[in-house]
Amino acid sequence: MTINQKHAIEQDAESRKGRSAPVVLPARDVRRKRPPLLSFLLRRSTARATARMVVLLVIDLAAVCGGLFTATAIKLVFEHGLSAAAAWSTTRHFLAFAYLLTALAFARLDLYSDRPRRPGFSKIATGLFQATLLGLIFSLANGDHFDSYWIFYGSFAFALLYDSALRETYTQLTGRLLEQVGYRRRAVLVGSGSRIGAVADALEGDARASVDIVGYLSLGMPPRSGLRPLGELEDLDAVIASEQVDEVIIADPDFPQGPALDLVETCHARGVTVHVAPSTMEILVDRAEFVPGESVPLFTLRPPVFDGVQFAVKRSFDLLVAGIGLVLISPVLLACAVAVRLTSRGPIIYRSLRPGIGGKPFACLKFRTMRVDIHLTTDQLEALNESSGALFKIRDDPRLTSVGRFLRRFSLDELPQLINVMRGEMSLVGPRPLPMRDFELLDDWHKKRYLVLPGVTGLWQVSGRSELDFDDLVRLDFLYLERWSVLLDLSILLKTVPAVLSRRGAY
Repeated sequence: MTINQKHAIEQDAESRKGRSAPVVLPARDVRRKRPPLLSFLLRRSTARATARMVVLLVIDLAAVCGGLFTATAIKLVFEHGLSAAAAWSTTRHFLAFAYLLTALAFARLDLYSDRPRRPGFSKIATGLFQATLLGLIFSLANGDHFDSYWIFYGSFAFALLYDSALRETYTQLTGRLLEQVGYRRRAVLVGSGSRIGAVADALEGDARASVDIVGYLSLGMPPRSGLRPLGELEDLDAVIASEQVDEVIIADPDFPQGPALDLVETCHARGVTVHVAPSTMEILVDRAEFVPGESVPLFTLRPPVFDGVQFAVKRSFDLLVAGIGLVLISPVLLACAVAVRLTSRGPIIYRSLRPGIGGKPFACLKFRTMRVDIHLTTDQLEALNESSGALFKIRDDPRLTSVGRFLRRFSLDELPQLINVMRGEMSLVGPRPLPMRDFELLDDWHKKRYLVLPGVTGLWQVSGRSELDFDDLVRLDFLYLERWSVLLDLSILLKTVPAVLSRRGAY
């Protein structure tokens, strides 16, 4: 960044001190009167997010309740005549469970996310269908009997009608409210010159896009002169702070991988949304679904962390499955412990210090597989390493006991980590925690896998295990973080069993 550019940023930041209202387009009168209380609330992202969640949850509750009541009332009309009391009694019987399933399905589909990322009718239909199907399966498994299944598909149809209508009304009303108080998202474009100019023209030429382009950070040739230069990519953190940026838009399909990961981490650490404006070819190939109402199809990159509803769902799943697993495999745990104790000296459990979430070390529990009376120097061990990158693997490790070799071959030494899951130090599925020796050798972009709890198993274990290159393993972690769902966790857990039994890539 040049001295003149830095001076311009400092002057602009100084001029905004004491004024927290977002900048609007020059064509709008900034002196117009705004509702002070509403303007204050809408400038507070936490208040907006909380209000959005509460309103959408209430809307969904009303839709589910209305769908159940309408379907039940219609059924009663054809059977015994309309009875509001009887219809309400049936509705109350199913409402709590139906609403819980709906809210969880909607949360997984991002239907409670912020305005630019919140999908529409197709995802609402998908979420309600999933909730209805799960409710039907549970009812049948519970032994409930129905003379017809109208209560399910009738409720689905009416809930879909009510929910889509109510949500669309909410979207329209809040859109007008945001416009009235002058709320606009402040965005910075990042990428190559020609692409930045094209995206900026499209966004600024669309009256529906509530975006102010405050400037750009260019990787190459600067764009048209109408955009304000903000410096280089290294200045992103300072620009976000000084310009009160709400969004960063990557406007370059060839944006380099390493800087992209750094950019995403910087933005997410500051609570700034990252969008990607894809190339035409990417849209044609992927047939991706984008948020309607924008002239440029902006795709949002979510922070690779599990929080809020996602964390609650994942943590509940971990506790349930790990608790049941510990009970079911207790004979196996006992047999492994006895075998380790009888065949070699030393403790039964080995506490391996490994980096957890955020790189914070924790004691990862394993059955001891090595002899305590063999001591090799670091140089001797490094000479035996057969893996690439930061990984340390020896196919015929001389330190292993005979029982330890068997336990490692079938990954039985990892079973005590279910206790780590119960403690909240690990998750059932996630990026595998590396030993501290390997962690110290990681590149910065590798360490971004530690933004979530490490896992007992993961895509590593079902995709080749130790046979894969380390960079490929890290990319698998990133793929998992982007596509996480309870069904994906369950799928990986089920695929782990045959992967372990086949002993593919395990040593």
